[in-house]
Order: sequence, then C-alpha cells, then structure tokens
Amino acid sequence: MLSTKSAAVVKATLPVIGAAIGDITPVFYRRMFAAHPELERDLFNRGNQAQGDQQSALAGAIAAYATLLVAEDGRDPVDVLARIAHKHASLGITEDQYPIVHEHLFAAIVEVLGDAVTPDVASAWDEVYWHMAGALVTIEKRLYADAGVADGDVWRTLVLRRRVQESPDTVSFVLGTADGSALPRASAGQYVSIQVTLPDGAHQIRQYSLTRWSEPSEWSISVKAVPASRADDGTTVPAGEVSNFLHHNLFEGDEIRVSAPFGDLVIEDSSRPLVLISAGIGATPIIGILHYLAGVGSAREVLVLHADRSPARHAHRQELKELVAAMPSASLHRWYEDLGVRPTRDVLRAGRVDLGTVEIPIDAQVYLCGPLPFMESVRTSLIEQNVPEADIRYEVFGPDKWLASA
Repeated sequence: MLSTKSAAVVKATLPVIGAAIGDITPVFYRRMFAAHPELERDLFNRGNQAQGDQQSALAGAIAAYATLLVAEDGRDPVDVLARIAHKHASLGITEDQYPIVHEHLFAAIVEVLGDAVTPDVASAWDEVYWHMAGALVTIEKRLYADAGVADGDVWRTLVLRRRVQESPDTVSFVLGTADGSALPRASAGQYVSIQVTLPDGAHQIRQYSLTRWSEPSEWSISVKAVPASRADDGTTVPAGEVSNFLHHNLFEGDEIRVSAPFGDLVIEDSSRPLVLISAGIGATPIIGILHYLAGVGSAREVLVLHADRSPARHAHRQELKELVAAMPSASLHRWYEDLGVRPTRDVLRAGRVDLGTVEIPIDAQVYLCGPLPFMESVRTSLIEQNVPEADIRYEVFGPDKWLASA
C-alpha cells in the first residue's frame, strides 16, 4: 500500500488530478509518441488513438486505481488490473517499458498542472504509478509463466487453413500450425492478438476472441469488417485498419502472426446457472464458451440472449442455435432490430433486448459482450433484477472506457 504521507496527499489531490486526468492523458500520448514513434506505429491501436478512446481508457484506469488505493474499505485496487494485464500480455508488454510510460506521463502532469505539482504531490503520485506498474508487472509475469513463454515472447507464425463467410460483413479465419503441431491450450472466452503489416509498413495489432479450438493444431476467430462511420458529433470514424486488411488480404495458405491466448472472461468450474448475453460481433466469445460447454457435456443451466441488427447480419446464427440445442439445459432468446417478415414468438422478438421478458435464474453467473451502450443498459437491468455486480463479467472489444464504473 501507499505510505501514510502519500496516501494523505493522494486523497487530498485526487479531485484535482482526477478532474484533469482527461487533459493529461492526450498530452502524455503526444509526448511519448514524439519520443517513440515506433510505439504508435507498431504497438498501439492507431484508430483508438485518433478517436481518443485509448486516452479515455487510460484516464479511467488511473483514476479508478488511485481511488481504490486510498479508499478505507472496498475493492482491492489490484482487482481492476486483470483485464489490462491480459491485454498487455497479448501485446507482449515487458517490464522495461514501464519507465517509458512513467517519464512521459509525469512530464504531461507537470505540463498540464504546472505549479500545482509540488514535490510532495509529485512524490505521492509517483508512488501511485509505481504501485500500479508493479502490480501489473507481477500479474503479467504470471500470465507469461502460465503460457509457458519468456516475458513478452508471445508471438508465433500460423497459416490460414480456411476462411468462412459468416455474414455479409463477418469472416471466420481458421488458423493452424504449418507442421500440424499442437497450439497452446486456450480457455473458453479468451482471445488472441493478430499482428499485420499494413501498406505503410506499420505493424498493427488487434485482439479477436477464439470461437473454436476443437483441433489441437487449429484456432478459429471471426472478424467483422468495420466500415467508416460518422460519430454523434459529426466527425468521421475511420474504417477499421486491421479488420478490413484481413478481409481483403488473408487467404488460404497465407501466414499471419498470432499471440498466445489471453483474456479474463473465462468460465469458472461451477454448477451455478450461466447467463450469456451478447450483441452483434460480441457473440464470438459466447460461441467459444458454448463450444466448450457442449464439448464437455455440461449439464449446467444456460440461458443465452443475443441481439443483432437482423437475422441476415447475425454471424454464427445457425451455429448458435445448434450449440444451444445440443445442451439439455440450455435455452436461447434472440432480438433483431429488423426481424423482416419472420413471425415473432417467445424466443424470437423484434426490437432490442428486454430482460423484463425473460427470467434470470437465481444465483446465475452472467457473461456479457457487445457494444458499450448495450452492455451498460443490460448491466443496469441485471442489477435492477438483484443480480450482484460481482456476478456480472464482461469483455470489451477495444479500450475499456467502462473500467471506472463497472
């Protein structure tokens, strides 16, 4: 924990630092990328940087961690780091990179807050940073050890064996070893990182959930091509660099760089009921979880809820139905914004997910994945139905801007 002096300073200055952290993080990234352009080119998601999502996520993580660190009771601050550590491990982050972040983050704090950063304030927040960094390094070292690799050595070259069109904008890629050797074991709900070399030479990385790993030498992922769009404020959101590159350029026999599996949205060994809720491409970790449950002959009660734009846009639609039908105690409910001419029935409805129309099992563990507004709405509904927050697990595709409130 923090020293008594530093804890008092952090608690006193948290409102000021917390209010300014959203201004500090963009300055931090600007300074760090100016000094280390290779990090923006080859490690960080350029799309998230352009939209400000990564800055928001970092601000939320720092504020949440510092708040919990000085709280007199409540959650262990390390609890908020698991998802970040898994993401870092999937990128191959190593301990020697943390001093780089420290240098430019604290330069940004001084640039934004100026004379308000007294020696005592600087020392206290320095202690917060190294406490957080040390906790992350500890978790990441354990993840590397569990994966059986040296720190940061997570990458291997795989070959595309098959590609399958799952919907108009989603393709499944079946990846395997060139020699048929076994891949590392994955857990249901985990993801792998994919690294591609773009036309400008940048090595960009994205994470994709594993949907299947039935063969020891194969992993399957599904990638939705993200088109350019317009944000609520009228600005243009660029098309997904990596997703569109994969759609247009990855074909049978091609090689691709893939990380070991990571991710903390994993199924616990329990007999408690499961509720699996997804929207759109958020179905992918749910598909992976269902393959696992069906494969082990699970007798758990499983309630699956999915929302999508239309049946035609629903990737893995038939696979989802078949997996649920294969389990004796599983049921499926679907909602489509555009149901077309198909008749509605109890398990197939037009519109958006309405948890008031289904009965959430008592003592259920809930796994949630989809766009942030969808997850926020569903999470609120679950809590209103007396589902404990600790029993609601989620996966975010992209920076976890929800971290501070979830």
